[in-house]
Amino acid sequence: MSRKMSRRDFLHRSCCTAAAGVAAASFSRLGLINAMAQSSQDYKALVCIFLFGGNDANNLIVPLNSADYTNYAKIRAGLALAQGNLLPVTPASVGLPFGFHPRLGEVQTMFKQGQLALLANVGTLIRPTTRDQYQKRQVAVPDNLYSHSDQQQQMQTATLDKFAEVGWGGRLADKIQSQFGGNFPVVISLAGSNVFAEGLVVRPIESSGDPTRLLSGFNGSSEDNARMAALQNLLTFETGLSLIQSSSTTTSNAVQDSQTLATALAQGGSLSTAFPSTNLGSQLKQVARIIQVRSALGLSRQIFFVSIDGFDTHEGQLAQQDSLFQNLSQSMNAFYQATIELGIAPQVTTFTMSDFSRTFQPDSTAGTDHAWGSHHLIAGGAVAGGDFYGTFPTQVLSGPDDATDEGRWIPTTSLDQYGATLAQWFGVSAGDLPSIFPNLPNFANPTLNFVGAGAHSRRSRT
Repeated sequence: MSRKMSRRDFLHRSCCTAAAGVAAASFSRLGLINAMAQSSQDYKALVCIFLFGGNDANNLIVPLNSADYTNYAKIRAGLALAQGNLLPVTPASVGLPFGFHPRLGEVQTMFKQGQLALLANVGTLIRPTTRDQYQKRQVAVPDNLYSHSDQQQQMQTATLDKFAEVGWGGRLADKIQSQFGGNFPVVISLAGSNVFAEGLVVRPIESSGDPTRLLSGFNGSSEDNARMAALQNLLTFETGLSLIQSSSTTTSNAVQDSQTLATALAQGGSLSTAFPSTNLGSQLKQVARIIQVRSALGLSRQIFFVSIDGFDTHEGQLAQQDSLFQNLSQSMNAFYQATIELGIAPQVTTFTMSDFSRTFQPDSTAGTDHAWGSHHLIAGGAVAGGDFYGTFPTQVLSGPDDATDEGRWIPTTSLDQYGATLAQWFGVSAGDLPSIFPNLPNFANPTLNFVGAGAHSRRSRT
């Protein structure tokens, strides 16, 4: 979809060019580490793991009772996982057996130990929608369903009826910044530029690599330091042209953020927790290291965005998911163990998102097509784990949850409810939630019970 380049686009691209793919700025730029750090007891962090490509959640978790598994094996045919290979769990509120994918061993363990929950059949949804309403076009649905680019953006923005340049992570940061303050960016992406992290006031650090090394060719020598000083002088030069001045300010802030973070990280010790030597493992290890120096950065709230690619499984799905799920499982577990090592497991909640799920019915090339509602994982010490939340779909083609007769499940829990639950735990007031999640008032239960104060004693389902 082509569109005119906005002022935001110009500034963003200018900064990326100057700073090797990293755009960063903060709410208040003092260029100093905040000495008035909030107490660590009040600290909270949200970590989003985005599964780019549309994860086939129908093989992430599989019903194991006889009738449902028989139906699953018949319809999925060559994509069906052997019943004996699935990793069994029994959700507390469901009372029926399910099985995680064979490569999700760490996820199974975390689930059994109460550190991880599953939210069933969640997706972009403007209001509660039935199959009959959908097929008769009696209710508004998100724009361009089943489109990768549109659904990736909608999952990250919670804006379902138009193009949006502000993400719900950024809007959440805008609300939190005014309450909890801090002179360093609240939002950090280790997965490059993305709309999830963009706010109206707060600006993120967005890095495809090491956020402490924004510019290549500056390695700390005296000549490099002199060139860096010259660059910073250029960036602070008053041109009289507002657009260029704004771009220079953004790039200058990015450099300052990089130096501030590098200084803070130098004060932190090494982590003993071993992470997988994968891109996702490296991203989450970096998140853990940044959390470790949260007091030096003067932040009591942080939001992180990391990602893993490869979930667009139109063919060869079984082999691809073996590798993807093993990476996801090992990386999520390593990160959780790191939060235990740091003594903050109850203060950090990790959650997955993806474009959409995939059709229950396979295609002709051992893969699946784009679908809608999906299952997602939430982990952390504040999570009421060992249970399912939301409503698991009826896995029958042309059944009550199937939008198109191929197993595209109509979500029964909305993205807005998912995000609002996380945001409320994070510290956003109930009255502020609709300004972050615009469709939230359309749902009777705006928040769920999978995380937060008292969550472990409230295992009710939507």
